[in-house]
Amino acid sequence: MSEEAKEEVKTEVKTEETKPAKEKKSFLSENAIEIITVILLGVTALLTAWASYAGSIHGGNQATNYAKSNNIASDGNSRYNEAVQRMAQDQEIWNQISEYEVAILYADSIGDEDAIEENVWKLQWLCADNLTEEMGSVIGYDYYGFFDGENDQEEILAWLHDESGQAVTSPFINEDFVNAYFEDSLNVLAESEEVLAQGQQDNANGDKFSLVSVIYSVVLFLLGIVGVFKNKKNKLVVLAISVVCLLIAFIFMLTIPLPTSGGIFG
Repeated sequence: MSEEAKEEVKTEVKTEETKPAKEKKSFLSENAIEIITVILLGVTALLTAWASYAGSIHGGNQATNYAKSNNIASDGNSRYNEAVQRMAQDQEIWNQISEYEVAILYADSIGDEDAIEENVWKLQWLCADNLTEEMGSVIGYDYYGFFDGENDQEEILAWLHDESGQAVTSPFINEDFVNAYFEDSLNVLAESEEVLAQGQQDNANGDKFSLVSVIYSVVLFLLGIVGVFKNKKNKLVVLAISVVCLLIAFIFMLTIPLPTSGGIFG
């Protein structure tokens, strides 16, 4: 073999030895990382806007429900005070009725017909003008039968002497009768408590959406600094952390109830 041929062979061998090895293909190229980052940035921005919107609706509902609860509570308290006044007035009426009943029973025990007639007349007119149907039902007073001009005195005496003692027993020891005064006001106050509880729930849900927005902001920050790193491994690590945070925030957001009203929710 000539010297020239030998030199060519040596050159080829040397070239093969010094030729750099082909780089292994990575799982994600630089271009793929950039595309994924941009997509995640857009998705996170949309989710952040949605969380902020839903949270603001909850905040508005909270303020509305608090104001509504205060108005309903004010109405309920007013009704409660009116019920107390009505009950106090009825207690006064009952005290007067009791006085006439005692006077009639005493006059009947001593046979004083004039006193019986006088107090029966007073009792009739007092009940006709002041006795409520509810109290009349509890004490068994017959509005029409005792005031129709036919044997009124005998009927009232029979009512007072009835063994049940219904006529002479205070209606205010009847729990159902007393509770009836406050039933309407207590229902209104209960409604106020329900509205207040809804407002408190809106407040809690609004706070949760705010927390989700904070987490999304962290994700946006991490995605924003992915391009800063020169090393691909570092980029992938930051990208992976941002994806994990994004999934955590998204799953948490799905557990939060949406507003019941306001905005697009009606």
